[in-house]
Amino acid sequence: MLQHFKFKPMFEDSRLPGWNISFFYRNERIRGEYHPDGSIVWQSAPPQDEEAIKKMVHELMLYHVYD
Repeated sequence: MLQHFKFKPMFEDSRLPGWNISFFYRNERIRGEYHPDGSIVWQSAPPQDEEAIKKMVHELMLYHVYD
């Protein structure tokens, strides 16, 4: 489960191209860039179970950003 999930726009304008995301997974801090097409560019080492994590991040972004 992801803990302390945070996101913020990449630019002050808050329009696309994406968001900076960060969260903890298994006591490891993970950072990345979430793009409008759902792709993620990891700024830290990719997490274990990367595909499952991408799905969780996508669901959270749909809930918080695209509601």
